Amino acid sequence: MVDQEEPARFVNRWGDTSAPATGSRGSYRDTCMCFDQRKPHPRARVGFHPERQDTSALGWQRLLALIEEAAADGREEFRPLAELSPDERRQIITLPATIAKLTAVRHLVLYGSNLVRIPPEIGAMSSLEEFTPYTSYRLHWFPYEINRCSKLTRSTVSTRALYGNYKLRAPFPRLQRPRSSSADRLDRGDLDPHIWGATTIRSCSVCGQQIKQTDLHQAWISLRVATDVLPLLVNACSPKCLTALPRGAEDYITTTHEGGRVDQPSPGYL
Repeated sequence: MVDQEEPARFVNRWGDTSAPATGSRGSYRDTCMCFDQRKPHPRARVGFHPERQDTSALGWQRLLALIEEAAADGREEFRPLAELSPDERRQIITLPATIAKLTAVRHLVLYGSNLVRIPPEIGAMSSLEEFTPYTSYRLHWFPYEINRCSKLTRSTVSTRALYGNYKLRAPFPRLQRPRSSSADRLDRGDLDPHIWGATTIRSCSVCGQQIKQTDLHQAWISLRVATDVLPLLVNACSPKCLTALPRGAEDYITTTHEGGRVDQPSPGYL
């Protein structure tokens, strides 16, 4: 009798987060209609996702626990969504600020997430070398603080979902102008994410100093981060910090800008 050859086995690089579990009635992420991710419409108007994170959701509570476990055991690879049910994954639209504790993590995998924003605390992940938010189609931008991950050299991002991406030149949300008087004070701990891109903005993306209530200066800049050119949102404490930013990536808008109807290079779609 001749032994049959054992079938080849293939490693799932991303963890089991690419689709709902068999038999599940729930979807693991929401549909994004911000802009057409197949055809260029660079003059369309877009805004930030308005969703707020439900911190009472079971998925959020489970994610908090997973981060604490990962911080405690010093693991180098963190795939939190693979340990959540499809319904729980759908409940996660941002990450907790406690990701700052993950200083040993070298590879962060967020494949197929329902995320609409990443918190600036990702900049504290000092060992991060590889970042994989691939097929997170509602994630259109990243915080400027990701540049603080000095070891980050590899990324896998669905670039068609990004503002200003090379293939489609998707538009950027129009940013708010700085407040000019004490009457315009902001509650920086309870912001409207549809307007500001976050519910909390406390520290300058550039210098790290606390931002005063009337001194929030926002800007967009497109920079190469690891493998990809990413649209980064800067929350600065002063015009001086904005002028300290580097030049934008080649073939993108090379200066900082406020979004809205800005001129972009022609799309390079096929």
